[in-house]
Amino acid sequence: MRRLNLRTVFALFLVVIVGMSGSAMPSAVAAPAEPVELTVFAAASLTEAFRQIGKNFEKANPGVKVVFSFAGSQQLAAQLGQGAPADVFASANTAQMAVAVNTSRVAKDSPKTFVVNRLLVVTSPTSKIKITKLQDLATPGIKLVLAAKAVPVGQYALDFLDKAVKDPAFGSDYKANVLKNVVSYEENVRSVLTKVALGEGDAGIVYVSDVIASSKTPVKRVNIPDTLNIIASYPIAPVSDSKHALLAKKFVAYVFAGDSRLILARYGFNLPK
Repeated sequence: MRRLNLRTVFALFLVVIVGMSGSAMPSAVAAPAEPVELTVFAAASLTEAFRQIGKNFEKANPGVKVVFSFAGSQQLAAQLGQGAPADVFASANTAQMAVAVNTSRVAKDSPKTFVVNRLLVVTSPTSKIKITKLQDLATPGIKLVLAAKAVPVGQYALDFLDKAVKDPAFGSDYKANVLKNVVSYEENVRSVLTKVALGEGDAGIVYVSDVIASSKTPVKRVNIPDTLNIIASYPIAPVSDSKHALLAKKFVAYVFAGDSRLILARYGFNLPK
């Protein structure tokens, strides 16, 4: 009887185990879903501000990873025209945004200006030539670094020179003499700042925001007065064929939100009037 009872107990035990494996045993935990990547093409001058905004956007939208591509706006517009996948485009001028519109990557009524910027002359701390006023940029022998004309800040620099030649304090030959001193035309504004900081140029023209964002970069400043300065407008828009259209629109709206405004202001950008 004792042997029979043990066999019976063991059989019942097996039945219970089998039943648990079919119903009561916990199932395997599903692997977490891959984050949604939102690709943002943005002008190089937006690097630090947008990285912070991107981190905040990710916190506010769990499961989203913001991937930035920072470069000269003309490079980004060209990449969009060639079909590069992207979800949002933020340009440092309206001209390059118009390029994206003309290639149908951005809808005509989508771009909106979210900030404006100003020009600033930077000089190298290691330069043996003293550059304390704007007229000094025309001094023979100065090594001047500018962005290429196709780059927004490069065209803005030329616009500043066009204003200056109309001012008697500079003279009609000011622009020509300044351009004689150019030793390098760069593909983006950060390259201009870097070359001047490294002493590869005595002076350069960048945005105010670049110097604030790169506060540890050793350069000196020469301000451009309001009467001669150029206001750079920055438009932003979702890319028309974005695979994450709703999320792209949400990011654009987030750039206009209060916290993002504070970040942009901290890096030297101003609100459009």
